[in-house]
Amino acid sequence: MVAPEAPLAPNGPRTDRRGRRRTGRALSRSTPLLPAVVLLAVFLIGPIVQAFYGALTNSSLTGSAAQESEFVGLQNFADLFADPVFPKSVLLTTAFLVFSAIIGQNVLGLGLALLLRTGSRPVRVGVSTVVVGAWIMPEIVASFAAYAFFAEEGTLNSILGAVGIAGPSWLYSFPMLSVILANVWRGTAFSMLVYSAAINDVPPEITESAEVDGATGWQRLIRITIPMIRRSISTNLMLTTLQTLSVFTLIYVMTGGGPGTNSSTLPVLAYQEAFSFSQLGFGTAIAVILLLVGALFSIIYLRALKPEVD
Repeated sequence: MVAPEAPLAPNGPRTDRRGRRRTGRALSRSTPLLPAVVLLAVFLIGPIVQAFYGALTNSSLTGSAAQESEFVGLQNFADLFADPVFPKSVLLTTAFLVFSAIIGQNVLGLGLALLLRTGSRPVRVGVSTVVVGAWIMPEIVASFAAYAFFAEEGTLNSILGAVGIAGPSWLYSFPMLSVILANVWRGTAFSMLVYSAAINDVPPEITESAEVDGATGWQRLIRITIPMIRRSISTNLMLTTLQTLSVFTLIYVMTGGGPGTNSSTLPVLAYQEAFSFSQLGFGTAIAVILLLVGALFSIIYLRALKPEVD
């Protein structure tokens, strides 16, 4: 006895045709994006892959490794973690990131944004001109301006000397404090503009109702303004964090990573190892770690930006 054939699924051929049409439409919509995908692969993914490979070699600017490098596996990373300079550089990078970006630029940027919202027109024009002027200035120019301000015979000590205070050699005695303050001065304008736009989108009737109910300015800020702009805060934190992690010119011009290694953050340390000591593979290993740290922060902030599900 022959077993009966299984019945065909209802609308089987029609369902297949619909699936093929949807696939065709998806491909047709994705085709215009192909050039962008190719450019992304060439100019972003390609250098990242090359950096990971370079970190696994003994590539150098001098000697036999300059002509033909050899694959050494994780030896560069093992040497890096055994180097006493590396943990110090990590701590300096963390301090630079926390105090200049996460605290300095964001807190000061939010405060300036509130000032622009409530201040008089002359105050708004003056603050905007001074703060934004530092941001639009070319980085190398801003770096030399900060160096001139904190130098032993620079502007800051001249001001202190005018009031009878003998200023220290800031770049020698307090190198990290100097570069942190310089980076706050340089980058606060971006946070101020982001928060100004976010605050302007807060419905005024909500804050007016809270004011009528007796809420103080501080209470309105904590309970209304900040919760309503929290996504802008997360976005700005991510952008300023990634930007600060890659700061090199400002530190190198002001201190050169010194005195000694007292201001050698990870980007400066990578440059020193790769170009000052000619160890390209070792320096690239530091750059790879910096890349992974940036990716970790990006994942954290993107999760914070994930849409809420009711």
